[in-house]
Amino acid sequence: MAAVLRIEDVHKSFGGLRALWEVNLDVEEGRVHAIIGPNGAGKSTLLNCLIGRLTPDRGTVTFEGRPLIGRKPHEINQMGIARVFQTPEIFEELTLLENLMIPAMAKRDGAFRLNAWRRVTRRGELMEEAEHILEEVGLAEQRHRVSAALSRGDKRRLELAMCLIQHPKLLLLDEPTAGMSRADTNNTIDLLKRIGEKGITKVIIEHDMHVVFSLADTISVLARGTFIAHGKPDEIRNDPKVQEAYLGGVEA
Repeated sequence: MAAVLRIEDVHKSFGGLRALWEVNLDVEEGRVHAIIGPNGAGKSTLLNCLIGRLTPDRGTVTFEGRPLIGRKPHEINQMGIARVFQTPEIFEELTLLENLMIPAMAKRDGAFRLNAWRRVTRRGELMEEAEHILEEVGLAEQRHRVSAALSRGDKRRLELAMCLIQHPKLLLLDEPTAGMSRADTNNTIDLLKRIGEKGITKVIIEHDMHVVFSLADTISVLARGTFIAHGKPDEIRNDPKVQEAYLGGVEA
């Protein structure tokens, strides 16, 4: 299967600290690719290089054959890449429906414009889609609620809904179950499996191995800024060095 996302020989340093070194990764289209590793391994740095928040010192990153390095975050988003952040980034003063309308109009128009609000409200086509997506993520009954009042788990689901309304080709999830109860975590796993039926490629950074092994088709292990293993879940689970370093007592 073709690689939709390709990372080749990426390096990134901050002063004398080498955060990423000789990072190479292919993410296949339509698959779920998990990246695991301890705190400080470089996972968030790598994700920030993918979405334009950081520029690598060296190397290339391509999405569907098009370079990402040098593009601004909103340009990368317009290419079809959306990200769920470790800390939910939502508009807390707005209702859930309003939160979805902003990225929906930005995707349609290339940017959010206030003068588009009345036009969209009159037609209601995006509003209907927003309500459908809120139904999909289990938040439809709260659609008129101010987002600040949501639980942490519901804020994560709202942010995911804000990504889905953009119809992304690639979804980057930075610890999507962080801070959730086990019940909320299992609900999120089920939700991400349903999203998988849409054919969206997903890259997941996650510490919870229950989540990783429940969702991932492929797992890559990052340590000290470089990948030390790639493989299917059973291969990673049974790799002695991975067991010792990441799954057998050391937080991963």
